[in-house]
Amino acid sequence: MNENAETREMRARLERLRLEHRDLDEAIARLHHDPHMDRLALQRMKKRKLLLKDMIHRLESALIPDLDA
Repeated sequence: MNENAETREMRARLERLRLEHRDLDEAIARLHHDPHMDRLALQRMKKRKLLLKDMIHRLESALIPDLDA
């Protein structure tokens, strides 16, 4: 498959977003075990994680090739 530069950049961005999402997931799990956790920071991290999830889904959808009927 011959990908253009835009598609390669989208795939690279998707991989970066997935990595950030995974890192946030791990950080959130660690914070849950900390008795002195900052609840506001945890809330912000969860919100960022949801935003990343939405961005990942949009990019994945954009990378699905259009099928001409």
